[in-house]
Amino acid sequence: MNPPEAIDRYLDELAQQRRQSPHTVSNYRRDLRVLCRLLEATGKLDLLSLQPHHVRRFVGQLHGQGLSGRSLARMLSAWRGFYRWLGVRGEISANPVEGVKAPKRPQALPKVLSPDEACRLLEVHCDDVFELRDQAMFELFYSSGVRLAELTTLDVACLHDLADGEIRVLGKRGKARHVPVGGKAREAIERWAGRRPEVAGPGETALFVGKRGARINPRVVEEQLKRRALAQGLPVNVHPHMLRHSFASHLLQSSGDLRAVQEMLGHASIASTQVYTHLDFQHLAQVYDKAHPRAKRK
Repeated sequence: MNPPEAIDRYLDELAQQRRQSPHTVSNYRRDLRVLCRLLEATGKLDLLSLQPHHVRRFVGQLHGQGLSGRSLARMLSAWRGFYRWLGVRGEISANPVEGVKAPKRPQALPKVLSPDEACRLLEVHCDDVFELRDQAMFELFYSSGVRLAELTTLDVACLHDLADGEIRVLGKRGKARHVPVGGKAREAIERWAGRRPEVAGPGETALFVGKRGARINPRVVEEQLKRRALAQGLPVNVHPHMLRHSFASHLLQSSGDLRAVQEMLGHASIASTQVYTHLDFQHLAQVYDKAHPRAKRK
């Protein structure tokens, strides 16, 4: 099995059998191509002769070229999964990437809107059909903490659950979950649903559609959100994941229920959700520094 053939077969299995998203498969393909280029540059190594010390040297090379620890960790994950697949098929006896770690990186806290900024973003009068669509999408982001891919794959059928104050979304690896939808978001979605037939193409099942009547492109959602934020005078670059972060942070600040926030976000591990506790403490520390008489600096 030559390297391109092996990589193609592995990626086909990820897409067809493990139901990884096209975005994930594309990232894995790019990362495995980097590995192939590094092997070719040595002039003497191939996929099956790679050893752990070679992998560490490659990581050092890429880090020296400016790749962050985060990017290298993702790349190592792609390589590790590929070699695990080769091992299952008897092509190798040991995984050369197992145990190799990326350089440690400082954890960057996610950026969030303040509650006032979130209200300013969403409190907009809408009449145009596409303005109503945008309002419904943005309210849903902030009300439910859904991912961009989860929002754009919603179908009209999800409206059956809306009366119960929730919708069903399909998350990572095809895992379904029900998320709550607040009153403002329900109203916005219902207003859009009433006007949707004006622009949706015949037989189109997508809840949110673009100007051509087909399922909306994720890039269009990002562009419309950025445009809305600029029009409302927000001082930050607002993107869909920022609304997801804001949802989680504001919910945790008001409820303190980390486990509930984990379930709503669809995080497989509580560790992914705990970053929002750090955000909460950061906010409290800023309030303390501004208000407490013994904290004020000269």
